[in-house]
Amino acid sequence: MSEALLAVETAGTEATVPAASGARQFWRRLRAQRAALVAAAVVALLVLVALAAPLLTALEGQDPTTYHPSLIDSARGGVPIGSLGGIGADHWLGVEPQTGRDLFARLVYGARVSLGVAFAATVVQVAIGVAVGVASALGNRWVDQLLSRATDIIVSMPLMIMSLALLAIVPSSFPRPVLVTLVIGLIAWGNIAKIVRAQTLSLKGLDHVSAARLSGWGAWRVARRELLPGLAAPVITYAALLVPTNISVEAALSFLGVGVQPPTPSWGQMLTAADVWYQAAPQYLLLPAGALFVTVLALTVLGDGVRTALDPRAASRLRVGTGRKDVQDAQDVQETEGAKSDKEATA
Repeated sequence: MSEALLAVETAGTEATVPAASGARQFWRRLRAQRAALVAAAVVALLVLVALAAPLLTALEGQDPTTYHPSLIDSARGGVPIGSLGGIGADHWLGVEPQTGRDLFARLVYGARVSLGVAFAATVVQVAIGVAVGVASALGNRWVDQLLSRATDIIVSMPLMIMSLALLAIVPSSFPRPVLVTLVIGLIAWGNIAKIVRAQTLSLKGLDHVSAARLSGWGAWRVARRELLPGLAAPVITYAALLVPTNISVEAALSFLGVGVQPPTPSWGQMLTAADVWYQAAPQYLLLPAGALFVTVLALTVLGDGVRTALDPRAASRLRVGTGRKDVQDAQDVQETEGAKSDKEATA
């Protein structure tokens, strides 16, 4: 499909020119959305901070697990000594109450856990969902019925309740970030499987897919060569919107005490004790909550921008700064149609 030629009529003759690259069109449409570009920059900055966490904490001279009992006032219940929770040259964002652990180090290392779990869980969901959806659409009636019923069961499962149950029974020796990733990924793939199945069924009727199947190609070859390129747009769109959801789920599980366990830092875990200490050290609550809010918002806006860029016919849910232009365009179309009608009536 990438080598297809687009027929163009010029001065009564037909000429063929290479069709514009799909990736080039996507980037052009995405660049036209300023909100999506800002969100992409924020997401890129967050990912860079997460990757550079060891370097950043080395510059500060701290780490996320070392206790500093000399920086807390045990007579007042473990409140950090100094103004604004102990902010200073050695501790850029202050220290935690009771433990004295550096807040900046825990925040940037927490970004590693939250973003890493969210992206990895999304990969697991997409891999399982695409495999099940394509197999269901290409299989016989019995395979389709079996996989469709299994997908319905997965979709009907309450994600948080199932996650709490599974995380509670797994031994604590198992690495929690990996466990949370697998639990989220293995429970929440149903919706993407349904989307892929529906899209695959619509693609099966296209001429190039039918020709490939009639030529004797196997199901795997048909899926890899003819179907997966057509599934890229809806899968990427849904995956972009899954990442902020997975970040929220990981934070909620850690907040409830069954997700990432100490001393591994996580934004949700940092919020667990914030309701007790936010008056003594407001940044203990505001920093992880603000990081979660900014991350989820940026990923949601970016996901909407990706959806619109991949499907330009769909109106964006974030119509930032385009209201007046849309109204003016609609008025211009109405005036043009009215003028044509008057001219035809006069004729």
